[in-house]
Amino acid sequence: MLTATNINQYYGGSHILRDVSIEVHPGKVTVLLGRNGVGKTTLLKSLMGLIPIRTGSITFKGKPTHGATPYERARAGIGFVPQGREIFARLTVEENLRMGLAYKPGSTPVPEELYELFPVLKQMLNRRGGDLSGGQQQQLAIARALAARPGLLILDEPTEGIQPSIIKDIGRVIGMLADRGDMAILLVEQYYDFASALADDYLVMERGEIIARGLGSNMQADNVRQLVAI
Repeated sequence: MLTATNINQYYGGSHILRDVSIEVHPGKVTVLLGRNGVGKTTLLKSLMGLIPIRTGSITFKGKPTHGATPYERARAGIGFVPQGREIFARLTVEENLRMGLAYKPGSTPVPEELYELFPVLKQMLNRRGGDLSGGQQQQLAIARALAARPGLLILDEPTEGIQPSIIKDIGRVIGMLADRGDMAILLVEQYYDFASALADDYLVMERGEIIARGLGSNMQADNVRQLVAI
């Protein structure tokens, strides 16, 4: 679904991403782990076109996409849930969801599936996004990214600052989406237990490089917890 090859990125004179290569496959959850400040969010922003890569290539569904704008990547089928959620606080829940359909015809309905995945959103359609709890806002951000039915879902630390009950709900939804088999999921996460429970494949980043990769089922044997421990 997505292949990034030898991605290099700089901020000023600092070499932030160093020959990073990843693959994300349909029906699988690929987990990217690493401590704070190692370049995980920079990689995701590079994949989305929010910052241009210096060198390397990105292909999505077999087509080069590293020169595309963020909205072109969204139209191609990449959904992005940024760190910090970034919902529209003054818009209602329904209006936030409709923002995920911004490039579709105005008559396009919000998929009912979103309310099945996140029932709390249906109860709060007319409530402003800023009035929701942090966990509810995270569910809204994920639902907004899913509204246009992307082929790839990228999530940047969805458990950050979220209460345990909603973390379980988010994990359940990610697992359900992967089990359908038609969506690839790239999950950046610091919470090891959450990541290991979902991972089909894992990558560990340190100082802008991928230092380990393998099957999710081998994370314990590969001592991944120790690699990402603070």
